[in-house]
Amino acid sequence: MTDNFQDLKVMVIDDSKTIRRTAETLLKKAGCEVITATDGFDALAKIADSKPSIIFVDIMMPRLDGYQTCALIKNNSAFKATPVIMLSSKDGLFDKAKGRIVGSDEYLTKPFSKDELLGAIRQHING
Repeated sequence: MTDNFQDLKVMVIDDSKTIRRTAETLLKKAGCEVITATDGFDALAKIADSKPSIIFVDIMMPRLDGYQTCALIKNNSAFKATPVIMLSSKDGLFDKAKGRIVGSDEYLTKPFSKDELLGAIRQHING
């Protein structure tokens, strides 16, 4: 089965340049169009313009963390159906529960693999 992620817009929000670059490289190889943002404020400014199909957001970020960013996205009627995948360096039950409360659709622990990243997209986009 080949994935057809051609022209799929994916947003990656993370304050780590390494994570953004890694995700962007993996996603571009799969045919996605990638929009990156350094934090929640940066992301919110770009979401309206780019209208991504799926959003990956890091939990630990300065200014506006992943939970706040996810809540703001989900509270916007235009984007509440957009899947939001939380990224965290901790694999904590508390973090997962808190992510669900703010409306996230899935939770990936960093460092994520290519399969995990694409698997999450496959589950929420083609599902």
